[in-house]
Amino acid sequence: MPAYTFVDRPNQIASQLDNLERIGVDTEFMRERTFFAQLCLVQIATADVIYCADPLTEADMAVFWDSLCGCNWVLHSARQDIEVIYQTAGRMPVAIFDTQIAAGLLGHPPQMGYGSLVSELFKVELPKSHTRANWATRPLSEKFLEYAAEDVEYLLPSHEVLAERLDKKGRLGWAEADAALLLDSSLYDVDPANAIARLKGAAKFRGRRRAVAIRLAEWRESEALRRDRPRQWILRDSVLVDMAYRMPSTLDELAGIDDMPAKVIKRAGESILAAIANGNATKPEENGDYRPPSPPDEAQRSLLKQMQQVVAECATDLDIAAETIASKKELSAVILGGNRNSRVFDGWRRELIGDRLASLL
Repeated sequence: MPAYTFVDRPNQIASQLDNLERIGVDTEFMRERTFFAQLCLVQIATADVIYCADPLTEADMAVFWDSLCGCNWVLHSARQDIEVIYQTAGRMPVAIFDTQIAAGLLGHPPQMGYGSLVSELFKVELPKSHTRANWATRPLSEKFLEYAAEDVEYLLPSHEVLAERLDKKGRLGWAEADAALLLDSSLYDVDPANAIARLKGAAKFRGRRRAVAIRLAEWRESEALRRDRPRQWILRDSVLVDMAYRMPSTLDELAGIDDMPAKVIKRAGESILAAIANGNATKPEENGDYRPPSPPDEAQRSLLKQMQQVVAECATDLDIAAETIASKKELSAVILGGNRNSRVFDGWRRELIGDRLASLL
């Protein structure tokens, strides 16, 4: 078990983080009962010590966040950690190195877990006994803290090994560029206007029913944000979809929707009816947003196969997985949405395949 220092006043270690070039970072959080994940622990590995910093015991952590975010971070599968810290503190690090991204560019599986990476690099097996722990409980047990410390123990050594191997292959810049994409704050900002994309079952709607579904999804997103509760706690997807299909116009009709909670009608029935009326009054033919994305036609499916073949050939030459270069979802978005801002047309991917893919388009 790694030695660690538990810190219940994170500002107190800010000076120890100043001027450090690189640190390993991981987080523990809970999101079952809230809209935004609740940050419960920040683990930090320096060359000499591992800190387990408790963000729940100090109201003002500005000094800590300033010092922490002034360092380059090494993380594994960084997106959720970046998200929870950004949404908690409104900060991001100056730069990151994602060991999962780095491993993928060396031919390891694209979604390789941290434990598998540590086993591969150092022949060490990490326990997984506390992956479902309640990190919001206080005090945290010694076993929980030991588990948390292990999650950062090998981050800096992993960076050292992976960066050296990437550099020898001329791919270190690729890993750094791909990791930098995760520092785009728009990835983590929540816009209720885009909530329809997360409403399961809405793709079947067209015209006014889709317009109603858009307004209902937007209403639920705003409510979930305001009350800091999971979307499904506000109203389940199936209830929203049923409302979009039936388009009730009175509270009695709303009460006839299957599984519609009476307390929601009492609290927000009028707001829900207003959202439905708003969508129903829209002239969908005037706005393409009220049509679901069209499925690819035969020509587009053929084009997708051609683009996938280009990616597959490049991946074989590099001895990495094809999705590390460009996933099917990314290529489909380029074809269906004309997204020329996709990463497949930028940076190292542009040099390898971007121009060939653009010529196919």
